[in-house]
Amino acid sequence: MLNIGLISKWHVHADGYAKQLQNDPRVKTTAVWDEDPARGEEWANELGAQFFTDYDAFLAADIAAVVCDSPTTMHRPLLIAAAKAGKHIFTEKLLATTTEDAEAIAAAIREAGVTFTISLPVKCQPATLYVKQLIETGKLGQITGARFRRSHSGISNNWLPERWFNVADTGGGAMMDLGAHPVYVMSGLFGAPKRVTALMSNTFGTTSDENAIALAEFEGGVLATMETAFVTEGVPDILEVYGTGGAVYLRGWSLMQNIGDGMEEVDTDLLPESPGDPMQQFIQCCLDSTAEPPGLGLKDALVMTRIMEAAYASDASGGTVVL
Repeated sequence: MLNIGLISKWHVHADGYAKQLQNDPRVKTTAVWDEDPARGEEWANELGAQFFTDYDAFLAADIAAVVCDSPTTMHRPLLIAAAKAGKHIFTEKLLATTTEDAEAIAAAIREAGVTFTISLPVKCQPATLYVKQLIETGKLGQITGARFRRSHSGISNNWLPERWFNVADTGGGAMMDLGAHPVYVMSGLFGAPKRVTALMSNTFGTTSDENAIALAEFEGGVLATMETAFVTEGVPDILEVYGTGGAVYLRGWSLMQNIGDGMEEVDTDLLPESPGDPMQQFIQCCLDSTAEPPGLGLKDALVMTRIMEAAYASDASGGTVVL
């Protein structure tokens, strides 16, 4: 049995992770810490866990691992302390809002030798794995372009919590949150980019970006667009990859390809099996004493932060950021 402590209920995914842990017979949630004591104590009572107001006391409790859903700008001190206490770490994206902070966290984790996983769920989906397989086997020829879009109506339909617009906690808006998905999908397919250009806007007048597009050049001249927004309705995830030998298109759950024989739907039997979602993989890595799941580790987290930092710098300066 793996005893797990929860760090904060700030993130909108925190409750979902807690419920997933409750339904997993391999683990037990035994401790909770929250920067908001009232929220944390209520949550701990719901989960049948012990609540701690003191973070050091929380880390000293009988827990082997932590799940971090704190404000992103708090990750550096919280995760470094957890690593130094020898706790395995699962964290919501991003690892940090700046490369400097992300590298400091990564150094502490490597020095401690604990298991680390960052939640990048789209990389674990069969359709994404299939697209990666097409690229790696050369079936699309030389890749020239790609696109990923994830967006929703959190601002335009007014359902995101007010705290989501406090940049002092979040580090950014739509790009920092939903934009993480296109960023890690593109870097997962093509590696670290050479340069990044981005545009962001806030038509609805909140204090953070509401609509954002970043363009990156990857190795081999691949140009990829990474799109996101809090102001759209009815838009499914969109993933497209174009090459000299064909193309593949994902719209929500529909996966199509055109590789010489015209447009056709991909048979679901051809899709690779998912290795499990990030939380499932994290738990297994902890139990197996494995450093990190493939594609969900420190290298992936660092590249994502570098791209995100470059995107915000590009928007602020109106220029291209070379990495």
